[in-house]
Amino acid sequence: MTIQIACLPGDGIGPEVAESVETVLEAVAKKFNQDIKVERYLIGGCAIDETGSPLPQETIDACKKANAVFLGAIGGPRWDDPNASVRPEQGLLKLRSELGVFSNIRPLTVFPKLLSASPLKEEVLKGVDFVVVRELTGGIYFGEKTRGKDFATDECRYSVQEVERITKVACELAIQRNKKLTSVDKANVLETSRLWRDVVSGYVAENYPEIELEHQLVDSCAMKMIQNPAHFDVILTENMFGDILSDEASVLAGSMGLLASSSIGEDCGLFEPIHGSAPDIAGQGIANPYASILSAAMMLRWLSLENEAKAVEAAVYSAIENGVLTRDLDKNSDTSTKDATLAVIEYL
Repeated sequence: MTIQIACLPGDGIGPEVAESVETVLEAVAKKFNQDIKVERYLIGGCAIDETGSPLPQETIDACKKANAVFLGAIGGPRWDDPNASVRPEQGLLKLRSELGVFSNIRPLTVFPKLLSASPLKEEVLKGVDFVVVRELTGGIYFGEKTRGKDFATDECRYSVQEVERITKVACELAIQRNKKLTSVDKANVLETSRLWRDVVSGYVAENYPEIELEHQLVDSCAMKMIQNPAHFDVILTENMFGDILSDEASVLAGSMGLLASSSIGEDCGLFEPIHGSAPDIAGQGIANPYASILSAAMMLRWLSLENEAKAVEAAVYSAIENGVLTRDLDKNSDTSTKDATLAVIEYL
């Protein structure tokens, strides 16, 4: 059976890391005798330039037909006008909505080789291994927006059904790990957070009584993530809080260039590194491809190719542990994107 992958390179370093993913997938296909076909489509700023839309209909149709979707990165200074009617980010939000990918899963593992790459003390980082589960298609990012002459509003709205389905995803992950779940909200201020806390509490108690559930306010969680990150196992939260907290978590790993993510719906999977388009280094061939390659490993696992996923993850681990580090991980390094990619393939 042919596995169809829709690849959306996007802007900035997106095409560079997408090329790394394509190269690794070719190696995986050869090693494991799989038929993997990757085809590229437009999204983001480059799509605006070529079609006038940040997400052309051709891209939407291709993503819905594919077995999985890989996204590089979107955006850049040339499209940064906040008052523009069409922006690259609109393409990403629409893609998530069109595919119905409501759960964003971002694992955080600290590599022993890279303990010194983080600004935190090494003793704080030992044993850190947690996952952020972020609700992706609701909340303030998707609520009704208004703009007046001297005011603006963004509606934050959540339904019981939206909270329950993302809670189920987090619980299933917690069961596979250490049966510990931290639900993050702002229930002391926000009504949506009070609903969130009530629904999560009831759902876990009724369906997953074996899970140890705790609730934390988002500001407290942000502080504890720096003070004692090893406390966490699975973190569950809404859209905006999850966006902020998972980016904060990248500091623990030492670089955003190490963090992969998957966005999963009922029958669609979208996989992307958490980093942005990094326009300051685009075209220089020095972008860190590891987050994208690890996202591809998550994609392989979601496609029920567990052996292939483990092999890619082990290859990335070996490359890092053997000192194949791009400049974001070692400021004195001259390791290129291509060098890091070829090292992964060699260890694969």
